[in-house]
Amino acid sequence: MIDQTDTRAVAKAEKSPFLRLALEAGPLLIFFVANQVVGAMPAIAVFMAALVVAVALSVRLERRWPIMPMVSCVFVLIFGGLTLWLNDDLFFKLKPTVVNLLFAAILFAGLATGRNFLKLMMGTVFELDELGWRILTWRWAVFFVVLAVINEIVWRNFSFSFWAGFKLFGILPLTLVFAMAQMPVLMRHQVKPAE
Repeated sequence: MIDQTDTRAVAKAEKSPFLRLALEAGPLLIFFVANQVVGAMPAIAVFMAALVVAVALSVRLERRWPIMPMVSCVFVLIFGGLTLWLNDDLFFKLKPTVVNLLFAAILFAGLATGRNFLKLMMGTVFELDELGWRILTWRWAVFFVVLAVINEIVWRNFSFSFWAGFKLFGILPLTLVFAMAQMPVLMRHQVKPAE
């Protein structure tokens, strides 16, 4: 049975964008610091553990399964496990490319088949008309492709340490700026609740 305090904590977690940001950025920050202190391979192991904890906390606090963080976590465990097992960081550097292209492919496939997967994932957060969902889906699909290309450019041309820092100080802020840039679409296509 859930007591009143626990219910308030869950409601607060669902409404707090800062808590969500901490749960998503925290493991990246831990990875960055661990890489600076102990090196790539131990940092990858620490990151894998931190991400599992963050997803578990998300599930516990929000009382729902966060789809994108969970998919990312599964891929981190697979690619991180391969990296540690084979002692080759190539697999870990490829993970963001594979995940971003997977998300883009799912969104593009949904658009091509008349299904809007972004709406399925975020329909409880935003109420938009169909055109708004289509615009957002196209933009996020293209953005995921851009993130994949950026990841490929960075890991192929810079050191592992630079790449690790860029994930935290480049990709994360870029994603936040892109998400905020979608506010005009959200406002213009928001469905007004019935009186």
